[in-house]
Amino acid sequence: MLNIFNKKKTAENPAPVAPTASPTMPPVQTNFAEIALNSIHDGVIMINQNGVIQFINPAAVTMTDCKSPNNAIGLDYGLLLKIETKEGRELTPEENPLIRSIQSSQPLEGYDCALISGASAKRIPISITTIPLNNGSKIITFRNIEQELAEEGEQTEFISTASHEMRTPVATIDGYLALCLNPQTATVDERAKGYLESAKKASEHLGHLFQNLLDVTKLDDGRIRPQFVPAEMISLVKQIVSDHAAKAAEKKIAFSFGAKTAEPTDDHRLEQVVYASVDVNFMREIMDNLIDNAIKYTPAGGSVYINVMGDGDRVLINVTDTGIGISSEDLQHIFQKFYRADNSDTREIGGTGLGLYIVKQRAEAMGGRVWAESAFGEGTTFYVSLPRISAEEYNKRLIAVQNASMINNKGGNQ
Repeated sequence: MLNIFNKKKTAENPAPVAPTASPTMPPVQTNFAEIALNSIHDGVIMINQNGVIQFINPAAVTMTDCKSPNNAIGLDYGLLLKIETKEGRELTPEENPLIRSIQSSQPLEGYDCALISGASAKRIPISITTIPLNNGSKIITFRNIEQELAEEGEQTEFISTASHEMRTPVATIDGYLALCLNPQTATVDERAKGYLESAKKASEHLGHLFQNLLDVTKLDDGRIRPQFVPAEMISLVKQIVSDHAAKAAEKKIAFSFGAKTAEPTDDHRLEQVVYASVDVNFMREIMDNLIDNAIKYTPAGGSVYINVMGDGDRVLINVTDTGIGISSEDLQHIFQKFYRADNSDTREIGGTGLGLYIVKQRAEAMGGRVWAESAFGEGTTFYVSLPRISAEEYNKRLIAVQNASMINNKGGNQ
C-alpha cells in the first residue's frame, strides 16, 4: 500500500506529487486512490521516518498555502505544519501533540488546534490526526473545522444565555424554600418539611448545573482564556487539597497527600520540586472536581490520596480512590459533556455530568491532558499531565510576572 506514494525522482519529475502504481496493486486501484486523495477536502500529508514530506494532496496544499506540491515535497513537516492551541497560544516542542506523536510513533486522534497558514499567517481551525505506518512513515490528516466551530458557537451562545437567564428564578425559588424551612420564619409539619427539603435539594442541583454550563461556555466561546503564571506544583496542589480534608474526615475517609498509598504522609519525604506554567483558577477547578468526585464515590472507611511528581518533561498529578470504580464501557465516555454512568450507585449520588468535561477542557487549555484508570468496584485513579518547566524557566517567568504586576500597579496609581 505504501508504494502508491513513492514516485521515484527523475529530471522530469523532481518529486512525488501524486500516487503511482505499485507492483502489487493494479493500475485501476491506484487511479482510484489518486482520485480519492486529490478530491477529498481533508488535507493529507505523508512523511518518511525522518519527518520529510513525501506526498501532499491538493487540500493540504490549499490549507498550508504552499502554492504547489513541489514546494512541499522534501521539506521537513514542521516547516509546513505550524500549529498553536485553539485559544491562540504558541506550543513549545515539548507540549506540541503533533511533534510528540511523530517522535514517539504513537497515533494522534482528532487534536483540535489552529494551523498557521503560509506567509499570511492566517489561522485555520483544524482537527489533526496522525497514523504511524510499519516502515516508520506517518500519514498526517487535518480537517478544517471552521464551520463546525461556528455551529458550536451558536449552540454555546444559546446555552450561555439560557443558563444566565435561568439562574435568577432558580435562586429566587431556592431563597423562598430556605425561608419555608427556617423555623424563625415559617412553621411546617414534618411531612411538608420533607417535601420542601427535597425541593430545595433539587433547586440547588439546578443552580449548580447552570453555573457549570456557564463555566463551560465561557471557555468554549473564548470569553475567558487561561492566565498563565509560573507555579511550584507540589505546593499549589497541596494547598488546594487541604481545603477538602474536612469533608473527607466527615465521611470517615482516609485522606492524604504526597504518598502512593493512603497512609499518613511525612512532609519531609516530598523532596522533589516541580514547576509548571498554569492558570491557578483552572488548576483549582480541576482539582476540586476530581477530589470532590473521589470523596463522593468512595464509601465511608475508604481512602483517597493525591500525589504530584515530575515525569520527564511533564508534571503528573494523580487522584486515587478506593471507591465504587468505573466500568470499562463508561470509562470511554466519562469526559464527554453531560455523560453520567447509569447504575444504581451513580443515580443515588447524583451530579450534573459536566465536572469531568470541565476538567478535560481546563487541562487541554493549559497544554495538558487527563485520563483515568479504573475497574468497576475497585476504585479509580485520575491522572492530569501538564507541561513541565525547569527551575531556570520558572525564575525567568516569575520575574516577568512580577515586573508586569509592578507596571500595572504604577499605571493604576497615576
